[in-house]
Amino acid sequence: MREIALPSGEAVPVLGIGTWGMGEHPGNAARETAAIHTALDLGMSVVDTAEMYGNGAAEELVGTALATRRHGAFLVTKVLPHHATLRGTMTACEGSLRRLGTDTIDLYLLHWRGGVPLAETLEAFENLQRAGKIRYWGVSNLDVADMKELAGSPGGQDVATNQVLYNLTRRGIEFDLLPHCVGRGIPVMAYSPLEQGRMLTDPVLARVASEHGTSPAQIALAWVLRQPLVLAIPKASSPKHVQECHLALDVRLTTRDLADLDRAHPPPTHKRGLEML
Repeated sequence: MREIALPSGEAVPVLGIGTWGMGEHPGNAARETAAIHTALDLGMSVVDTAEMYGNGAAEELVGTALATRRHGAFLVTKVLPHHATLRGTMTACEGSLRRLGTDTIDLYLLHWRGGVPLAETLEAFENLQRAGKIRYWGVSNLDVADMKELAGSPGGQDVATNQVLYNLTRRGIEFDLLPHCVGRGIPVMAYSPLEQGRMLTDPVLARVASEHGTSPAQIALAWVLRQPLVLAIPKASSPKHVQECHLALDVRLTTRDLADLDRAHPPPTHKRGLEML
C-alpha cells in the first residue's frame, strides 16, 4: 500500500474508506461492517466518519466494526461547526468516543467553518490532545483564506490535514488550495472522489477504463491519487466495492490518458468558490 506522511511524520495509506450514509439502515449493518473489515484486510486503514453522519449512526457502526480491530485502523471523525466552541468541542468529542467505543481518536476534524472563531476550536483541540482523547487534529472544507488564518492562529501550524471535495469533475482546488496545502506539507483528504457514483457514466472515463481493462471507478480513483500528498476516502459499503476501489492502486495512467481526461474535464484557470457536498 502506498503511503503519505502526515506533518508529524507518521505514515498513512493513500486509500481509505468513507462511511457517509452507513449505519442508517439496520438491514445493511452486516454488509457495511464486512466492508470496513475488508478495507482493513487490504491495508485501507484510514476509516473516516463524523458525528453528523446519521446523527451518530455511522460512528456507532464504525465502533461495532472496530470492536476487535481498533489497533489496525486510523480513525478519523469530525465535530460539527456549531459544536466547535471550547466547551462544545470537548462534549462532542466525548460523544464520538462513546459511540466509537474507543479511548482515542486518531484524527479529529472541524467539519466545516461556522461562526466559532478558529482560535477557540484550536484551543479545544489542544486540550483534547493533552487529555489523550485525540492524537491529531485537522480541518475540512476550508479554503485558502481560512487556511492562512489558521496558520496565523496559536498552534495552527499543527494542522494535520484538510479534507475537501475533490474528483475529476470538481477540480477547483487545483488552482490554489491544493498547491497551498502541498507547499505547506499538509495532506489533502479527498472526499467523494467518485462524485457519489454520478461521474461513472462519463464516456471518456469509460473509454480510458476500457483501454486499461478496468472500471471507471478505478480510473477515477487513480486520477485523484496521482497527486502528491492526496489520499482518498471513497464510500464503499460492500466488500466487493472495497475490493474494486483497492485495485485502483494498480492503475498507472498514461500521459495520453491524463490529456484526454483534461480535455473532457479541464483544470481550473481561475479561482473558484470551494465546492462542498
